[in-house]
Amino acid sequence: MNLTQATEGIEYIVKGIETDDEELNAFLFSLGCYSGEPITVIAHRKHGCVVSIKDGRYNIDKELASAILI
Repeated sequence: MNLTQATEGIEYIVKGIETDDEELNAFLFSLGCYSGEPITVIAHRKHGCVVSIKDGRYNIDKELASAILI
């Protein structure tokens, strides 16, 4: 399951990142989004979703949300 299928307000654990883009992996790692970390979808939006990772909230697009496996 990925973030686009997540229920709002429920905390999930990141199982992995499904992408071959090293720059994207580094960006997600800098946000604290990596395997084993908790993540919560705050709201689904038309072009993506708002997520809570550690102490921050971030807007991510659908392509990025679909790459994050929970």
